[in-house]
This record gives sequence, structure tokens and C-alpha cells, in this order.
Amino acid sequence: MRRGLKFVPLALLLLTLLELAVFVLVGRAVGFGAALLLVFAASLLGLVLLRREGMRAWRRFRVAAQAGQPPGPQVTDGLVGLLGALLLALPGLVSGAVGLLLLVPPLRRLAGGGVRRVAERRVSSMVAGDLFGPRRVRVYPGAPQPSPAPSPQSPSAGQSSRPGPAIEGEIVDR
Repeated sequence: MRRGLKFVPLALLLLTLLELAVFVLVGRAVGFGAALLLVFAASLLGLVLLRREGMRAWRRFRVAAQAGQPPGPQVTDGLVGLLGALLLALPGLVSGAVGLLLLVPPLRRLAGGGVRRVAERRVSSMVAGDLFGPRRVRVYPGAPQPSPAPSPQSPSAGQSSRPGPAIEGEIVDR
């Protein structure tokens, strides 16, 4: 985690330069006043959506908790919505475009799935089960086989070297 933090200042500098370059290009294409108005309108919309997304996420979390359901899906959807609104609220055309894309439902679900996978890897399986409910895993019939050392002739990533069809099963971490 600490290794990645040393690149944050460089990433912020590159993002600032990108935002400036895009603003100049858009300003030349549509005019400086129109580009400035576009940035201002996007930031204002982001501030409005930030409040709405925050309230929506809190309500959905409370309903799930009161119903005894795992709140993980509501939390991840709320986090993606808040991130999208926050990026839209930041002054900049690139961050606004990314924030707007995160608010589109199919892309929001896709990003939420990514957030869920990252969260499941970073917490214990018991906590992940409490947050997201039982996980679905693939179970292969037959005796367990040791993992062979990777070789140039081994199947490509994503293909299994185990014989037989995969059987879908559930493992409940409780």
C-alpha cells in the first residue's frame, strides 16, 4: 500500500496537466466563455448529485440493515455513486466526464463489481460474507490436483487445466 502512495503527487500533477490541456482544447473549439460555463455547470450538477447520492446511499444502507440483508451491495453502489458525483463536482472536464460515466447505471454496476472484488480481497472471508452474503465458487469434481509450475505450454489464463465440467456451488462463511 505504501509503495503506491509515492506516485500520488506525480499522478495529481499529470491529472492537472491533462485537465488543463483538455480545457484549452475545448476552449479553442467552443470558446473560452462556453468552456468555463461548461466546467461551472458540471461542478454545480456534481454538488447537487453529491447530496442526492449521499442521501440515497444512506437510505438504501438503512433499509438493508433493518431487513437483515447484507449491506455490501448498497455500500458499493453508494460509494461508486458518491465517487461519480464527487468527480463531477471537481472543476475539470476530464474528471467531470469520468464522474458522469460512473453515474450511468451499467457502468456503475461494473465499477461496483470492481469495488466489491477489491473489498473482498482486503477483508477476511467472514467479514466479506457478512457484507456481501454467501459467495459463489466453482467446485470441480474429482480429487484435488496440485498446481503445476507454470510452463510455456500451460493453458492460457482463464482456462482451467482440471478435467470435467465445473459445478456451481455456494460456500457460506458462517
